[in-house]
Amino acid sequence: MAPPEAVPQAPEAAASTASAVLEARSVSKRFPGVVALDDVTFSLRAGETHALVGENGAGKSTLIKVLTGVYRPDGGELRMSGETVRFARPFEAQQAGISTIYQEVNLVPLMSVARNIFLGREPRNRFGLIDFGRMHREAGELLDGFGVRVDPRRPLHTLGIGTQQMVALARAVSVNAQVVIMDEPTSSLEPREVETLFRVIGNLRDQGIAVLYVSHRMDELYRICDRVTVLRDGRHIHTGDLADLDRMRLVSMMLGRDLSEVRRSGVTSFAAEGHEAARTPVLTATGLTSRLQLHDISVSLYAGEVLGLGGLLGSGRSETAKALSGALPLDSGELTVDGTTLKRLTPAAAIRAGISLLPEDRKAEGIVPGLSVRENIVLAAMPRLSRAGVVSRAKQDRIVDIFMKRLRIKASSPEQKVGELSGGNQQKVLLARWLCLEPKVLLLDEPTRGIDVGAKAEVQSLIDDLAREGLAVLLISSDIEELIEGADRIVVLRGGAVAGELSGDDVAEDRLLEVLADHAPQQADGAPATQEDPR
Repeated sequence: MAPPEAVPQAPEAAASTASAVLEARSVSKRFPGVVALDDVTFSLRAGETHALVGENGAGKSTLIKVLTGVYRPDGGELRMSGETVRFARPFEAQQAGISTIYQEVNLVPLMSVARNIFLGREPRNRFGLIDFGRMHREAGELLDGFGVRVDPRRPLHTLGIGTQQMVALARAVSVNAQVVIMDEPTSSLEPREVETLFRVIGNLRDQGIAVLYVSHRMDELYRICDRVTVLRDGRHIHTGDLADLDRMRLVSMMLGRDLSEVRRSGVTSFAAEGHEAARTPVLTATGLTSRLQLHDISVSLYAGEVLGLGGLLGSGRSETAKALSGALPLDSGELTVDGTTLKRLTPAAAIRAGISLLPEDRKAEGIVPGLSVRENIVLAAMPRLSRAGVVSRAKQDRIVDIFMKRLRIKASSPEQKVGELSGGNQQKVLLARWLCLEPKVLLLDEPTRGIDVGAKAEVQSLIDDLAREGLAVLLISSDIEELIEGADRIVVLRGGAVAGELSGDDVAEDRLLEVLADHAPQQADGAPATQEDPR
């Protein structure tokens, strides 16, 4: 199906650029081999909360970095209150009245709370020295307004992440900003703190301050945002009033899917009746819960099947894979492999049980670019290949030869550095590393992201072959077509919880989009849980 066309701005939206406090006009930004922003136009009005949405790679982070002086655009211009501006560094954007709160707290952990709030603009006494008494008093008053009861003299690192995020918010709004950019601000907050944040956003709006709000949580967007801008693949897709855009349409714009044939007949949740009775699962996870990330996740994987794990950005897909592999600490939950419950779930215990994870970010969490293809492949298998602490080179060469041929890894030799290979061949090296352990369960997190079409087809074919050979495969993909074509069943996540499960004829694009767009989580019996719609 053809993706929906870009939706033109309403006349009133286009005309409103004259009153915009911050604008990006036809902005482009390129990196080697990548166009991150392609002729993007965006405007932010005074006194509005504006949602910026899009999947991974849509260009949200790049646009924010252009607006805040981290990147300089390669084309187009920025304007504040109608005047052209050029920011060579973030400090200049801050001086112009743009404050940013990042998902990862970017303060100074060893400094006090008060010093972090007033860093670079500390109140001074008549001798030019820092007036600590005044600084502590003003910091305390500011934090009180955010519902934070903490000694301003305490070192920041002694506070919880949620409280640190509130300190970052206090700093951002205390600098007389015209624009406050919030990048996933609720990711580390408790529900009580989220309510405080929303109250603060309301106060900012009342003061005429513009808020650019980036979040993957639909309920939040529809609760507090006035307008929305959708980016996809570095291009501007839509800007308009959020109240005029239903969730299905918003999701379709983000993913590039046509909803002309989407049916409203509901979603069959969870596996077809009798499915689980037919076979015994290789892996069963029950009640996986990790604070602020996963909420009572339960899944089963069967030998010879590919289970798809779907969801929008931030739904908990990668966190679920990491939990299954022991890489994400859990507060509660149980994991059973081949009938044996893992008493202590760690990466080493998961590997011993036969679980292997191919991570989403192969460069940061997978390959070791400075090591050879051979060294990268045998890295995980070293304990099995060693005897009395000595690793047999002959065994290494035999394993490497087998998997380089089977996966058709293109390298000048096994001794070539893996960092010199193409993205597709790096991905195959990672697959070889885990396959040589002969796992029972293979967790694949975005296995085809960032590789060319030919390599993508080869990886997809290999996944099918592995399933036919009896391996249980969990496939995470942001590509809807890849998920539907490659998976036997699809478990859909939303907000770190299971939203529904598709099987049989329900593994289809329209059904998947309905679950992705819905805001009410599914109960175990498939019925939607009661949840008040903020709209």
